[in-house]
Amino acid sequence: MSELSGSSILVTGATGSFGKAFLTHALTHLDPQRIVVFSRDELKQYELKQMFGDDSRLRLFLGDIRDRPRLERAMHGVDYLVHAAALKQVDTAEYNPSEFVNTNINGSQNVIDAAINAGVQKVVALSTDKASSPVNLYGATKLVADKLFIAGNHYAATHPTRFSVVRYGNVMGSRGSVVPLFRKLAAEGRSLPITDKRMTRFWITLDQAVRFVVNSFDAMQGGELFVPRIPSMRILDLVEAVAPDAATHETGIRPGEKLHEEMIASDDSRRTLRFPDRYVVQPVVASWGYSTPQGGEEVADGFNYRSDNNDLWLGIDDMRALLGEK
Repeated sequence: MSELSGSSILVTGATGSFGKAFLTHALTHLDPQRIVVFSRDELKQYELKQMFGDDSRLRLFLGDIRDRPRLERAMHGVDYLVHAAALKQVDTAEYNPSEFVNTNINGSQNVIDAAINAGVQKVVALSTDKASSPVNLYGATKLVADKLFIAGNHYAATHPTRFSVVRYGNVMGSRGSVVPLFRKLAAEGRSLPITDKRMTRFWITLDQAVRFVVNSFDAMQGGELFVPRIPSMRILDLVEAVAPDAATHETGIRPGEKLHEEMIASDDSRRTLRFPDRYVVQPVVASWGYSTPQGGEEVADGFNYRSDNNDLWLGIDDMRALLGEK
C-alpha cells in the first residue's frame, strides 16, 4: 500500500493528460481523503467534473501557480503534492520567453514556498527529458525548476517538507503525442511528416508514468531526481506500427529539437545509481539528512542515458500491442 493511501493530495495542472490519469488512478486505487485539483482553466475543470461526476473526494480549486497566496490557501491541510503545471510548447517558448520563466521558474518557486509554509509532507515535481543538456528555452526553464525543487530541501530546513523530481520522456496518449496526428493523416491518405528518419525517442505510457510517480513518493527521502528505465523506439518503427502503408516525408529537425532524447547527462553520472526499474541521480549537497539508498549500482563514469544508447527497445509489434493496433 502506498503512503499516499487515505491522504490529502494536491495536483497542480491536474486537468492535463498526466493529471487526469493520476486522478483516475488515485481515486480508484489510493482511496484518498481528498484530491485538490489546482489549475487555471475553468473550462477544463468543468470538463473534469463531467468526467468524474460528483465524487466528494475531488475538490476543484481555480488558481495560477504564479499566485503564491492562492497556492497557500489551496494547500491548507494537504499531505502530498504533485507539481505537473507548466508551459510546455518548445516553439511557443522561443517567442514568449518571459511567460515561460514566470510560470516554469517563478511559479515553481511559489509552489516550493507555499508547500513549506503549509507543512506539506512530500512534493514530487514532474520534469522532462528536455531539461537534460537543454538546447531550447523550455528545457532551460525546466532545468532551473528541477534545481529549485532539489534546493527546496535546503529551504525547508527544520520543516518536514521534502522535495524530489521525476523525469521521463514521451508519454503515449498525451496531448503532445504524435500518434493521434499520424493516425489522422493516415486515415486521410496524406503523407506523414517525419523530422528526421534517424530520430529515436523514449516511450512511456500514461499509466506507467502515474505509477512511477506514486512509487517515487514511497521511495523518496528528498533531493533525488528519479528517472524510469523505459524503452526507446525508432521513429520509423513507430510509423510502421501506426500506419504501415502510409507515405512519409522528412521536414527537418525543428529549432530546439534534438535528434535523440537525453534524460541523464554524462556530467551527472558520478551521482547516479542504477536500480532495476529506475535511475536515481543523487543531490550534490544534502544538508537535510539524506543517505545513499541501498541496493543501487553505480553507473560508469561518463555514462549518459539517451534514447539512442538505451539497452531497452520497443519493436514494431511491441508498439502495436501498446497502442492497441491490429
